[in-house]
Amino acid sequence: MAEMINIENIVERIREILDDENIQQLTEELNGYHSADLADIFPELKPEERLLCFKHIEEEKAADMIEYLSPQLQVELLGDIDEELASRIISKLPHDSAADVLGDMEDDDSETYLDKLPDKFSAEVRELLTYNEDTAGGIMTPMVMTVNVDMTVEEVLSHIRVQAEQDNIELYYIYVLDKQNHLLGVVSLRKLLTSSVHQKVEDIMIKDIVKLHVDDFQDYIADVFMKYQYNALPVVDLYNRLKGMITWDDVQDIVEEETTEEIYTSSGISTDVVDEDEILSGNIFKAIRARTPWLFITLIGEFIAVKVGNHFGATLHAVPIIAIFMPLLAGLGGNIGTQSITLMVRGLSTGQVTLSSAMRHIVRETFVGLFIGTLFGVMVALVTWGWRDNIYLGLVVGLSMLINMTMATIVGTFTPFALKSFKVDPAVASGPVIATTIDILGLAVYFTLVTIFLVKIM
Repeated sequence: MAEMINIENIVERIREILDDENIQQLTEELNGYHSADLADIFPELKPEERLLCFKHIEEEKAADMIEYLSPQLQVELLGDIDEELASRIISKLPHDSAADVLGDMEDDDSETYLDKLPDKFSAEVRELLTYNEDTAGGIMTPMVMTVNVDMTVEEVLSHIRVQAEQDNIELYYIYVLDKQNHLLGVVSLRKLLTSSVHQKVEDIMIKDIVKLHVDDFQDYIADVFMKYQYNALPVVDLYNRLKGMITWDDVQDIVEEETTEEIYTSSGISTDVVDEDEILSGNIFKAIRARTPWLFITLIGEFIAVKVGNHFGATLHAVPIIAIFMPLLAGLGGNIGTQSITLMVRGLSTGQVTLSSAMRHIVRETFVGLFIGTLFGVMVALVTWGWRDNIYLGLVVGLSMLINMTMATIVGTFTPFALKSFKVDPAVASGPVIATTIDILGLAVYFTLVTIFLVKIM
């Protein structure tokens, strides 16, 4: 179906068919949808409905759909069906996807399926499982079109016709190897089709190759793809032997995962101890485990803020009215600080901002914070003066606003650079800890100014 589908209506229709126990209609209905649409439909079904529907999808389509599902749903569906059927579906997956699915299973279950898979496929998937799943080795597919360096263009074209049909290899680029599988060059289909059939592939290949190493991590992989804009890149081992390739669609998944992780980290949700997919829909205790650590750290920070407030208890007792302005100062200070943090963290992740340009950005953001702080400080001062008919109270609140917003931009801009220089994820900077730090500094400045002008305010 080319048009966008209405999930709710389809789920209703499927349930009606299930109630009527019309298996033939159910089979026709399910197999009429695109695999990506089925992946949107299945999470909305009840577990028993999902299982029954899954058994009536064509195996090829079931394998395609599995790739779109969350890891939890993949394991659930494959674990609930017959092992022989599950093995056949897994064998129809691309090697890297099969490795991802099996890697999410319990070791015993994974081994059971690996034993049932075709020998060649199983051996190749086993090798992928030896690599860290966040590295090029764990992401790549070993299904690569390769040719020998001493072949002619005519021989290469004949070889491609045979291999592509037998192994279902996607033709991004053709990699040129020597007899020991060392990567020597790369040639595109366009170059092959426009060259003389008698030319040696060695004469038309590109020898200056952009390549990845099996141990390169996914953030580096994404950066390389963004920089060079290739559709695929080869992956080699320490000895420059070709092990596989990573394609642009793999990188799309990497970028989505990295962005999700960055958003979670910036909100104080730890993805180091709990897999991202389990935070939303997995075990509730794992979700609690992911969200609690940074909240405890924030709690400690807020106790420090309470301590600051308590230190100025006499001032607060003398002029209780000052308490009502605390949320105003904390809110605006926190917001502008978060803006600065977000700009720097995103800039660092995209390469638009670098450590070498840190001072320039800190100075620039300081002026931005100073200007915005002055603007809002004047507005707050005038409103407070008019409301309370006290020019000194207005002056203190306005000046506190100016200083607080300026300090927040400085802290928000400086911290990501400091973390990056210590090789800590800068996204941590935009978490609750920095917001708490800004609160503490803002309160200290505010109460200090109130204490200085106490006689005038009273």
